[in-house]
Amino acid sequence: MRAWLMDSYDGVEQLRLGEVPDPQPGPAEVLLKVRYAALNPADAFLAQGLYPAQPTLPHILGRDGVGEVEAVGSRVENICIGKTVGILRCEIGVETQGTLAEKVVVPAESLVRLPASWSLEEMAGAPLVFLTAWQALTQWNDPPALPPERSVLLITGASGGVGVASVLLGKSMDLIVVALSRDAEKRAKLKALGADFMFDPKDPNLLKSISAAISPKKVDLAVDCVGGKLFPQVIALLSYGGKISVVGRSGGTVPEFNTATLLFRRTRIGGVSVGDYTPEAAQAAWKEIVDRLDAIGQRPQIDSIVSFEEVKQGFARLAQGPMGKVLVRVAG
Repeated sequence: MRAWLMDSYDGVEQLRLGEVPDPQPGPAEVLLKVRYAALNPADAFLAQGLYPAQPTLPHILGRDGVGEVEAVGSRVENICIGKTVGILRCEIGVETQGTLAEKVVVPAESLVRLPASWSLEEMAGAPLVFLTAWQALTQWNDPPALPPERSVLLITGASGGVGVASVLLGKSMDLIVVALSRDAEKRAKLKALGADFMFDPKDPNLLKSISAAISPKKVDLAVDCVGGKLFPQVIALLSYGGKISVVGRSGGTVPEFNTATLLFRRTRIGGVSVGDYTPEAAQAAWKEIVDRLDAIGQRPQIDSIVSFEEVKQGFARLAQGPMGKVLVRVAG
């Protein structure tokens, strides 16, 4: 089969399209013919050695996807050959070979049926970003719980994959959603998706503008996909007991961080890691996500689709900051 091979940790620019033997499913695994795969910033980080995983090289990236069942292991039940299924978060594309290939082996416990009325493309791009957003929104209680209704949710990098997922899930939870995006057209699209307030993070009066818009409330929870120079401003907007779920760092490292800004207001900062999901927890969260999207009449957002031969162009689009997901059409 053909696959995009990662021979080093020198970035996605060094990926090469090559031939490798077809994988074979183990007893509890399923072999899929990949129809669509999705690109994620985590793929690019792994390709640069900026991720905890150290898979055996050559490695095949790709964590999300949709495919047709070609073969099943001896212990697999209730999954039929020829069925089209989606992939939830698991080790494929991380420690094991991923979906940027014509075929991929997936644990049967990490497969799901396509939701009713969803397209293949919507299913292919949704799991990782929506599971990440779900954890970011619910991780602050044990067991995890929804934020109180009408809490103020601030999302940085709101037009990216996790950002859009956070907007949609936040609206399903009846939160007041404040979305940050540098692009005016994307801010208009975020409004159409349900964001209550949209701001340009480059606005020199950003803090005053947001504070005036949400007054007398303050930000109860932030989903931060950016980091960098914006992070201290996010902290400044938080209410007493406010929380930040750290998802990404597209803005780079935080240049100056005064820990005194955390004092007296009981501010909490927590990282997000979808690797903590067990297969059972991922399945339960995914059902809740799909039900919530159905309830508000929304679907995952697709920015663009590239051909299998154009994977590097797809990663280039991802680096530009898409509105939603970038997909790869692996097979027609």
